[in-house]
Amino acid sequence: MVATLSEVEALLGEPRFNWSDPAPWAEMEREFGVGFPADFREIVDAYGSIEINRQLYVKHPAGHLLHSLGETIRGDLEMWREEDMAEFLPAPVGPGPGELMPVATATTGEAVFLRVPDGPSSPWRVVVQEFDSPAWTLHEMTFGEWLLAYLRGEDVTVCSRNLAPDRPFYQPLP
Repeated sequence: MVATLSEVEALLGEPRFNWSDPAPWAEMEREFGVGFPADFREIVDAYGSIEINRQLYVKHPAGHLLHSLGETIRGDLEMWREEDMAEFLPAPVGPGPGELMPVATATTGEAVFLRVPDGPSSPWRVVVQEFDSPAWTLHEMTFGEWLLAYLRGEDVTVCSRNLAPDRPFYQPLP
């Protein structure tokens, strides 16, 4: 099942960013040498740089310096490539097949990565690393499916049940 933006909207609420210019994505994808998955781009274009449930941070490539997906990825790649950090992940970080691209963080100490497919017909997957332990979890789902599970309060390593007991919510990052 491929998650749709309308399913995310039904749980999270109407998006207010609604970005349509592909230039920031093209520039970022050229820099990193990888095209991000369509479901991730669609969700991020709809919502922009946001904080979900006061826990999960998702950023857009057109965000300003503090909340720019490209800047965040650059810094996270540098950090995760350090020798003492690399041991906490199941694969190297980067844009190559099977490598991990950092795309979101949580205030509860998790880093969310998209696992680059091994081949053109392979799907993107989500890996979540828990900063407070050497544990990581591979989720056999797309980013959209993972986000939907998170918004439903399911345990997808980052869990929101206690942070959004009534319903999921978001706010734009300043």
